[in-house]
Amino acid sequence: MFEVSLVELAVIGLVALLVLGPERLPRAARMAGLYLRKARATWYSIRSDIERELAAEDLKRAMKDTQRNLLSPLPPGNERSASGEYLASDPERTDPPGPGTAG
Repeated sequence: MFEVSLVELAVIGLVALLVLGPERLPRAARMAGLYLRKARATWYSIRSDIERELAAEDLKRAMKDTQRNLLSPLPPGNERSASGEYLASDPERTDPPGPGTAG
């Protein structure tokens, strides 16, 4: 995440040892680890909440589009009966002949 090399980490540790001293350094390292863990957990929680909200928005948008398509009238010439055959209102469109019929 921060791309800290081993040499940089050693320099940071040496400076911390000089500033804090050997008595306070272990406690400070534990506290830093605790805060880092809490920050990481909070970040993952926020990230998962945002992803969940985005997925819900996409689902709502898809449902609205589907509902709009189902409720919108068909353009002229696309009417079909319940059996799937074209209605007689469109004289240009004909169904293919069924099996056993000449044509």
